[in-house]
Amino acid sequence: MPYIPHTDTDIREMLAAANVANLEDLFSSIPKELHLTKPLALPAPLSEMEATKLLAELADKNTNVANTPSFLGAGCYNHFIPAVVDHLAARSEFYTAYTPYQPETSQGALTTIFEYQTMMCQLTGMEVSNASLYDGATALAEAILMALHITNKKKVIISKTIHPEYRATVNAWLEDLDIDIIEIDFSDGVTSVEALEKVLDSNTACVAYQSPNFFGIIEPADKIAEIIRRQPPQSPLTKGEYKGVVLIAVVNPISLGLLKPPGDYGVDIVVGDAQPLGNRMSFGGPHLGFMATKMAHIRKMPGRIVGETTDAKGRRGFVLTLSTREQHIRREKATSNICSNQALCAIRTAIYLSAVGKTGLKQVAELNLQKAHCAADQISKIPGFKLLFSGPYFNEFVIECPRNPEQINKKLLKSNIIGGLALKRFYPKLKNAMLLCVTEMNTKEEIDKLVNTIKD
Repeated sequence: MPYIPHTDTDIREMLAAANVANLEDLFSSIPKELHLTKPLALPAPLSEMEATKLLAELADKNTNVANTPSFLGAGCYNHFIPAVVDHLAARSEFYTAYTPYQPETSQGALTTIFEYQTMMCQLTGMEVSNASLYDGATALAEAILMALHITNKKKVIISKTIHPEYRATVNAWLEDLDIDIIEIDFSDGVTSVEALEKVLDSNTACVAYQSPNFFGIIEPADKIAEIIRRQPPQSPLTKGEYKGVVLIAVVNPISLGLLKPPGDYGVDIVVGDAQPLGNRMSFGGPHLGFMATKMAHIRKMPGRIVGETTDAKGRRGFVLTLSTREQHIRREKATSNICSNQALCAIRTAIYLSAVGKTGLKQVAELNLQKAHCAADQISKIPGFKLLFSGPYFNEFVIECPRNPEQINKKLLKSNIIGGLALKRFYPKLKNAMLLCVTEMNTKEEIDKLVNTIKD
């Protein structure tokens, strides 16, 4: 029986309410010459079995990481996802529930979000985490808005080594505000400390950098933090005021399996995209942005925060401790009117981190580091190719090529290899530079095939 949502009686009642005689009258405003006068040239209908087979054949024509080695990163990464992540996240309690609007009846969902927040704090070295944002780009924009609210200043300094699309998002969010956005240049692939010192002053609300940055290079975070802390307060602090400069770090969460957490070197707000932690690439989304900060800034943080408490009988329980969204409080009092809780993606991240654990995350990070360096070493030995920057890198690196990287990528794709990102698109001066990424998913055979194809 076909699915027909309206009965004949339903249709008659609706037509009567609309004061029209028949369904065709509903389209009377459309010119006659635009009406369809003959049946569409569609193929014959298929059975469910035939349609499934056809769709599978069409899907197989797509180039994807399941059938093609990929060395493309630049913000969306191919990492291994343990089967337990899909299995648990697909449970109906998680999969069908959007968000706990009645938190007293959503203890299971609140528990998982609380565990997610706890693990993100442990990973970043910060004191409090929210229950996630849209993605890494909007997380950075939210962090900058948060810094503006904290300091009441009007100047934002952002490094050009931050992902270009992240910077574009920030500019889009702030374009109608009376804010000065200064982008500082880079030297040898990292933020220019000298350029930072020149533009930093008492009117600066925040400084944002990324490490590992868009080029894959690990930034001199200690030096950046030291410069920020040398900046004197604008005036003596009073209760509730923050006159210093807010330091914002954008991080790759996988890299924190090896690198010192940002909280250890004086960062105020840590943001990033948690897609590498148990979430599929899925042609670019959905992702989830994470944000962690110091307890002193908790009331300026956007989104939701789940807290632990006890009930009247002393039993452990969880509540929405802070929920400064426009759906819960007056719009003008909300810290953000756009952010949402990517609850299912956050739950996937919590399951992933629980499954791999501290040792597993370190092993994943080590594999990324070792395989990336293996590939970079071999490619840089090919005549005409060389590493563009000299700094330490994690799982991405920039190779200078003897010809247009887009031409090289076309040749690689013909050999069933997804190449890197041609940087000319974002950095016109780097016209022959290619950003390559290697993760634990790339085997030695795949790396060798990449190197040999480039040689050819």
